[in-house]
Amino acid sequence: MSKRKEPQINPQVKLSNQLVGNAGLYYVCYELLKRHWNVLPTSRNAKGIDIVIYSQDAKLTKTIQVKTLRKRNPIPCGNNLDNLIAEYLIACRNVFSEKPEVFVMKIDDDKIKDKIAEKSKGGRISYWLQPKVYEEFRDKWAKIGDGFD
Repeated sequence: MSKRKEPQINPQVKLSNQLVGNAGLYYVCYELLKRHWNVLPTSRNAKGIDIVIYSQDAKLTKTIQVKTLRKRNPIPCGNNLDNLIAEYLIACRNVFSEKPEVFVMKIDDDKIKDKIAEKSKGGRISYWLQPKVYEEFRDKWAKIGDGFD
């Protein structure tokens, strides 16, 4: 009986941003399911909210925006902070490694918008959350809690 070989990501093949983003989204969904949440990923074209979760008794719902990073980079937050409309921001870094890193932030309580840096290039403004800021939120799943709460 032959042993089945696990598929490997070929480092020579550049994965599209969409594939990387999907991998992060579904990894976060997996982690939320392990914490007993009912998980509903939204349409990939939905603005601002990537995941809606609700508790086992359906009395509590929460919204999540997921950002996926290939490596230790700033989190891009777009060109308008009003687009951060979810309750939680979750960054998933090194998503194709054996143990992806996850950073869980509650946008209002953690004052995330106050910690975002503004950059201007060619007259265009963009917003970024630096690694030294978001890394303090590594594996802070307790901020979201458990789907039985």
